[in-house]
Amino acid sequence: MKLDVGCEFDYETGAPTPAIFVVRPSPANPPQTLLEEHWHAEPAAPYHDYVDLYGNECRRLTLASGRSRVRYDATVEVTDALDEANPGAKQASADALPDDVLMYTLPSRYCLSDVLGDRAWGLFAGTEPGWTRAQAICDFVHSHVEFGYGSSTPMTTAVEVFESRAGVCRDYAHLAIAFMRAMNIPARYVFGYLPDIDVAPPYPPMDFCAWLEAYLDGRWWTFDPRNNERRKGRVVIARGRDALDVAMVTTFGTAILHEMVVRADRSAA
Repeated sequence: MKLDVGCEFDYETGAPTPAIFVVRPSPANPPQTLLEEHWHAEPAAPYHDYVDLYGNECRRLTLASGRSRVRYDATVEVTDALDEANPGAKQASADALPDDVLMYTLPSRYCLSDVLGDRAWGLFAGTEPGWTRAQAICDFVHSHVEFGYGSSTPMTTAVEVFESRAGVCRDYAHLAIAFMRAMNIPARYVFGYLPDIDVAPPYPPMDFCAWLEAYLDGRWWTFDPRNNERRKGRVVIARGRDALDVAMVTTFGTAILHEMVVRADRSAA
C-alpha cells in the first residue's frame, strides 16, 4: 500500500534561527519503504542531514529572519495489514534483556516510572506478565484519559496526565510507557504519520501521531493507548525514550509557529 505523507510549518523569527526537523519517515524501518521525497524551504536555507543517537533521520537548517515556510512530502510503501499482535508474547526478566533494551526500562523526562511505580503495581500486579499486562495498561490508560487539544502542554509529564486524566496522543503514550517501565516491561516512544484507513468517520483533524512499542518475546510490538485498536498504515518517523528525544522541530531561539499542516492518506498515484 502506497501512502502520501507530509507536513508544512510556517514560522516567524526575529533573527536567523537554527532548527532541527525530524519529519522524514525512517528508512530503517522494514517493511516501510521510502519511495520518493521532496523538501522545500521558503526562503531557501542551507541544510545538512544527520542520524541521531536513536537512529532517527534529522535535518538541520537555519530559518531566515521574518517568515519562513518549510514543507516536506513523501510517498511511502507500507504493508496493507493491521498492526501485528501476539497475545501469547512473554515478558523477559530484567537479567535476560539485551543491553541496548535496558535503557527503556528506566525513568525519563516525561515518563516518571519511579514516581508512578507504587500506583502501577497497585493497578496491574494481578495481571499476567507479558502481552496481557501490556494490553491491560493500554486499556486502563485509554479509559482513564480523556482526549482534548489544549488539555496539556509540551511540559506535561505522565504523572500530571494521570492526575488530570486529560491529554493528547503523546500523553497517552507517556503514561502507558511509564506504567510499563514500572512493571519492568521495556517501552519506547514512537511518533509518525497515521492515516485514517478503514476507520469510521467522523475523522479527527489530521496531526502527527504518537504511540509506543513494548519489548516482549525478543522483539518490539506496537501498542496504541490513544486509539487502543490495531490500525493500518502507520509510518514511523522516529523513536526514543519519550517525546523529548523525537521533537518534530527544535529551534535554537524564539520562533513563533503560525501554522502547521500534516498530511497522511492513500497515494493518488
